Amino acid sequence: MTEPHQPHAQPSPPRADAPAHGLPEEPREQDLLAGTDAAPWTLRRTLRLASGAGALILAMASLLAPSAYITEAPGPLFNTTGEAEGDPIITVDGRETYETDGALNLTTVYVNGAPTSTVRVPDVVRGWFSPTVDMTPQELIYPSGTTADQVEELNTAAMTSSQDLAVAAALDELDIDFEQQLMVVDFTPEALDEHVDELLQRGDQVLEADGEPITGLEGLRSVVNEAAGESVGLTVVRDGEELEVEIPTYQEADGEYYLGIMLQGSFDFPVDVEIRLENVGGPSAGLMFGLGLVDTLTEDSMTGGEEWAGTGTVDPDGTVGPIGGIAQKVDASREQGAAHFLAPRDNCAELDGRIPDDIDVYGVETVSEARGVVEAVRDDDQDHLRGLETCGD
Repeated sequence: MTEPHQPHAQPSPPRADAPAHGLPEEPREQDLLAGTDAAPWTLRRTLRLASGAGALILAMASLLAPSAYITEAPGPLFNTTGEAEGDPIITVDGRETYETDGALNLTTVYVNGAPTSTVRVPDVVRGWFSPTVDMTPQELIYPSGTTADQVEELNTAAMTSSQDLAVAAALDELDIDFEQQLMVVDFTPEALDEHVDELLQRGDQVLEADGEPITGLEGLRSVVNEAAGESVGLTVVRDGEELEVEIPTYQEADGEYYLGIMLQGSFDFPVDVEIRLENVGGPSAGLMFGLGLVDTLTEDSMTGGEEWAGTGTVDPDGTVGPIGGIAQKVDASREQGAAHFLAPRDNCAELDGRIPDDIDVYGVETVSEARGVVEAVRDDDQDHLRGLETCGD
């Protein structure tokens, strides 16, 4: 900070008691200006001004510099049985549909930070003090070198996949037959180090893991984690022949176990389902898409007019998996009018102490369980509701 401008004092008259030794006196500020026009700033003050301005510039630069954090904040809700921009979110061709009421909202989170946007120091400071914003170091979310285009492609692909999985889960819940295949498409570097590509081939169809039928990633992930580092036996079909192979597992820094194989599901549905929702990505809408489709294909209203919101991935067999941003999604739901929320049970621990008043959060593991909760609230089935464990209890 610079000093306030002060007028210079007139030079003092000579003093009778001036030093008698030969050493000169330390020059005074007035002496430094001798022989020049009077100036408003002394050299010392000019130096102080320069250093103060430099500090101010550095402080401003630090405020404008990008931070190394990703922020998550509450986003908008979309009613899966309603419309978006004037068009139904879910349309079905090839089977009778029915009018719905109430709402089965999918929830979203605003994610900001590199590589898709910039979070600056003031944003981080506000985030630390906001009860509805979470911050995570960028390197824990995106590997070094990830580009904005890659993030957008991944989110779009995840949303497309979640829609197919939601259709499969809804048809499974309604006992409508369809065909599906889960194929090996690639291997992680860790799997290649273990020579898994010598045991499996791209194009192998996965049928079972340790004797359990596998229809989606959540089911396979559950079997792998239960193995806790031991190898997992896969039943696959290759060139029309069933094979049994033992695949080693490895543990990542997140504590989860992995096979290191990348899988892709393909389906042949007896109905044509189109889901339209622009500018929303990621896999977490699967549960609510599935429930919205079940409600659309059944005569009785699932909600009875109640406002519901929720989140979670789904597998074709209806298994519900955990997602990110759960606290922000619950808060957004309460703020936007939902009285009830469906959360993956594996996310419940993250909500301890973070559930707002005036909203009930039910942890669920399957689409069937979620449907049962919604219908129990509709019917005021207290016996059923008393037997449920809500998140945050």
